[in-house]
Amino acid sequence: MPKHVIPETTWPDRETAQSSLLFQPIAIGPIQSRTRTWVPAMVPWRSTENGEATPAVLDWYERFARGKPGVLVVEATGIRDIPSGPLLRIGNDGCIPGLRELVRRVREASDGQTRLLIQVIDFLRIRRRPDRRKFLERFLEITDRHRRGVSQQPGMEERDLSEESAVREALLQLSEESLRSVLTEREWESLEFGFRERVTDTEQPHIANLPQVLPGLFATASRRAREAGFDGVELHYAHAYTMASFLSRRNNRTDGYGGSPEARVRLPLEVFREVRRTVGSDYPVGCRFLGDEVISAGSTVEDAEYYGVEFAAAGMDFLSVSKGGKFEDARQPAVGEAAYPYTGVSGHECMPTVRIEGDPPFGRNLPLSRSIRQRVREAGFRTPVVGAGGIQSFELAEGALQRGDCDLVGAARQSLADPDWFLKMELGRGAEVRRCVFTNYCEALDQKHKEVTCQLWDREFRPGDAAVAVSQDGRRRLVAPPWTP
Repeated sequence: MPKHVIPETTWPDRETAQSSLLFQPIAIGPIQSRTRTWVPAMVPWRSTENGEATPAVLDWYERFARGKPGVLVVEATGIRDIPSGPLLRIGNDGCIPGLRELVRRVREASDGQTRLLIQVIDFLRIRRRPDRRKFLERFLEITDRHRRGVSQQPGMEERDLSEESAVREALLQLSEESLRSVLTEREWESLEFGFRERVTDTEQPHIANLPQVLPGLFATASRRAREAGFDGVELHYAHAYTMASFLSRRNNRTDGYGGSPEARVRLPLEVFREVRRTVGSDYPVGCRFLGDEVISAGSTVEDAEYYGVEFAAAGMDFLSVSKGGKFEDARQPAVGEAAYPYTGVSGHECMPTVRIEGDPPFGRNLPLSRSIRQRVREAGFRTPVVGAGGIQSFELAEGALQRGDCDLVGAARQSLADPDWFLKMELGRGAEVRRCVFTNYCEALDQKHKEVTCQLWDREFRPGDAAVAVSQDGRRRLVAPPWTP
C-alpha cells in the first residue's frame, strides 16, 4: 500500500491570517463563534467508570481551550445512566456539577473566546467475542432448529438430543463448517464477532420501543447540558451508533421508522424536536451525521443530502459531516475483545491515514460536506455546515471555506497533535505548528479504551518528569506540551 507524504505548506503572516475567512466570525443559530475553527468530539477515555469528569478530563479540555478554537466539542457523552467504561455520561443530574466545572475551566482557559458544545450519544449493547466453548455452553439459546441441525450431521443420527445439555455437547464436537450450517447467520456472527444489538431487532421490546424512549432521553440530557453551562448540544447521529443506525439504508424496520428515507429520518427529527422543545429556541442544537456510510447496501451521499435538507428545515443550527466508522465491515476482534467500528474500510475512510489507497487523506472527505451544503443552500437554508477529514494546513482549511466545501473547518487529529495550531496560524506563527503525521497512533489507543494521546507529544517528554501528567503505564504524557503565545 502506498504511503502519502505530508505536503509541504506555506504559513500566512498575521495580517493575512486575520483577514482570511477562516478567522472571521460566524453565527451558529443564536450564538456567534469568534472564528470558523472547530475541534470535533474526541473520546479521551479519562472519566471514571461512573462517567464522571476526572481531573484528567478537565485538564484535557482546558488544554484544547488554551488554543482558543472558535468551537470545541466535548466527547460523545452517554445519555443513559448505564455502565459504559471511562466515557463521560450525562444520564443523571449528578453529572451536572462535574460538567459545570468542565465548562468553567474551558471558559477561563480560552478567556471566554471558545464556544463549548457537548456531543450526546446513545448506543446499543455489544458484547466481547466469546471463545467457542463458552458461547456454545452458556450463550447460545438452544432451539429445535439446533436439534434438527445436529441430528442431520454424520454420526449424530442416533443421539438422544432431548436434553439441552446433550445438544450443547454435540455442537461442541462439530467441525467449523458443520457448526456454521447448524447456526443461524446471526448466531454465527455472535460467535465470531460477539453479539451486537441492532435497531432492527424489533422482536426485543426495548429495541421496538426506542422511538418512544429516545426523544425524552436526548431531551433530558440536553437540559442538563444547558444547566451545566454549555453553549449548545451536538446530537450524535453518526458512525456505528443508535441514531445513525436509524438513518442507515440497512434500517428495514416496518413500524414507520425504517425502510424509506422519510421513515428513516423520522426518529432523528422527533429527537431533535423534543430537544428543541426542552431547551428552547435560544439554545444551539445541531447534529453530526454521515455523508457516506461506506458499507455494502449502506447510505450514500444522496441520502445525506436529503437528511441535511430535512435537518435544516426542522431548524437545526448546524450540520457536522463525517464519514464511515461502521460495525458492518469491522475487523474480527480477538477472543475477549469487542468489535471496533473503525477497523474496516469504512473506519479507514472516517479517519484516513497516509496509508490509504487512492486520493491522499488530506481533505479527502470534504466533497461530502460540499454536496450536502450545496443541497441545503439550494433548498433555501443558510444552516452552517462543518467539514472535516485530514485538514492540517492553513491553505487546505482556507481553501475549503473559499470553495464552499463547508462553513466551519473541523480538525480532530491535527488539533490533538497541536491544540494551539489554530491560534498559531492566527498570530502568524504557523511555522511553529506541530503537524499531525496521520498514522492513527491515537486511534489505536482509542480502540483499546486506553487514554488517548499523541505520539508527537512525547518528543518533548522524558519518563520520570514529575511535572508532566502521565498515562497509567507511565509511558505517555496525558496533555500536549505547553506553548506560550
